[in-house]
Amino acid sequence: MTGLTVILLLVVLATAVATGARRWSLPAPSLLVIAGLLVGLMPWVPEVRLPPHVINVLVLPPLLFASAGEMSLRDLRTVWRPVTGLVFGLVVASAIAVGYVARAITPLTAATAFILGSVLASTDPVAVTALGRRLSLPPRVQAMVQAESLFNDATSLVLYKVAVATAVSGSAITVSGTVEQFLILAGGGAIIGAAVAGVVALIRRRTEDPILETVIALVTPYASYVIAEQSHSSGVTAVIVSGVVLGSTGHKLSNAPIRLQVHAFYDTVAFLLESVVFALIGLELPFLVHQLARDEHGWPLWVPVIAVTLLAIRLLWVFPLSALIHYRHGGGDSRLSWRVPAVLSWAGTRGVMPLAAALSIPLVTQTGAPLPHRALILTLTTGTIAVTLVFQGFTLAPIVRRSGLALEPEHTAREEARTRRHIARAALEELKQIGDLDQLADLGAAAEAAVKQARRHLEARIHQAEDAHYSDPDARPADAYREIRRTLIAIEAAELQRLYEANKISNATRRRIQRELDLEDASLRDRG
Repeated sequence: MTGLTVILLLVVLATAVATGARRWSLPAPSLLVIAGLLVGLMPWVPEVRLPPHVINVLVLPPLLFASAGEMSLRDLRTVWRPVTGLVFGLVVASAIAVGYVARAITPLTAATAFILGSVLASTDPVAVTALGRRLSLPPRVQAMVQAESLFNDATSLVLYKVAVATAVSGSAITVSGTVEQFLILAGGGAIIGAAVAGVVALIRRRTEDPILETVIALVTPYASYVIAEQSHSSGVTAVIVSGVVLGSTGHKLSNAPIRLQVHAFYDTVAFLLESVVFALIGLELPFLVHQLARDEHGWPLWVPVIAVTLLAIRLLWVFPLSALIHYRHGGGDSRLSWRVPAVLSWAGTRGVMPLAAALSIPLVTQTGAPLPHRALILTLTTGTIAVTLVFQGFTLAPIVRRSGLALEPEHTAREEARTRRHIARAALEELKQIGDLDQLADLGAAAEAAVKQARRHLEARIHQAEDAHYSDPDARPADAYREIRRTLIAIEAAELQRLYEANKISNATRRRIQRELDLEDASLRDRG
């Protein structure tokens, strides 16, 4: 059996496992890692080697772009203070803690132990987003978890490059050099990502070709990544910034059918890539173990120690940070809750990003000698990723339920029903203004009947929203009705965006109702 055959079979297996995980509400990344591990343990399965560029260039950009597109700029502005403390302080603290522990319990040298610490220092946006889809967290908590996982990569990438340079060349670490490298990587990546997003937005405003829009959506993350890497800045940061910017403005750049097609395409790509890459993490581990030297066989004991170290330093950082923010915002008279810091700590899983960084570790030093313990670093990284995805992945949902933070389905249904009722009333008010048939003369004799039909439709939607239900009208609209209804959908979409910008509804509610409006708009276009 060839490696290509294994990959194709893994695609089938990963798709089946991920589909079952969605059906039974189980954490797909955790199940996929276990499935990949079981496949890798089979004696007839050949070794599958992953070149670094496969993960870095082909897999990471679209997955990061999709994760960043789900991040709300409005929510990001409300959590930037705590996220800053996590992005900088916690990443550095995690790298140092893991480095010291690895140096104490493993054969790693100080330089290679610091490489391991920098690789595992940051949480993973792909894993966090995949696990977070199952949880109904409050918008602020969800924003903190997502924003931290998205923006801590620049910090860990700087630490990683410093650690690798130290191990390969033996050069000393300087604070000024580290800060300069961070500004080049993070700042340059952010500027390039914003520039790419601006160019893409200009192009998308001037085209209504569904195929071209889909191609642009696919090419954008790769363009951001490649341009940034060729400019010696952070490709990861560039992809994330372009994803956040375009994700927040996408509703203004294209019409409903194109948005639906692009979202469907990207959901498919993200589903396949996530499914395969998490399965590959499990598949890689058995083959990495075979490459270990005699003094490195203690890895089964070292992996859980490193995983516990990461979780412990996260708890020790997040709880004091939460207490500081609580008291600085006037919470001194109220009791500090354990719920948010506990969930935030437990959601810090590792995933694709650490694996990509570990695979990029050089094979040799500057003198041409093999880099010591490279196989052990890869094994410890992959093992720690697997442990966090399985252990924290399966226990995150129970902890969220135990904390009481999860939004009840009734809460979400009420917010959505309230929003639907509000935007329908806004459209109904506009319809009263359109009632002057002089404005509808170009629609012909059917205009008056179409206005009445549109009014009945809106009134029915208001009554249905009061019962927290929604369905499309059974009537088949005439041409005049279609024109009026599409005008009213645009009004409802504008009112929906206004409610979101006024912080009266969550980003999840906005996205769900916008999709419903897009579906209705696309249906009316098809009937025309």
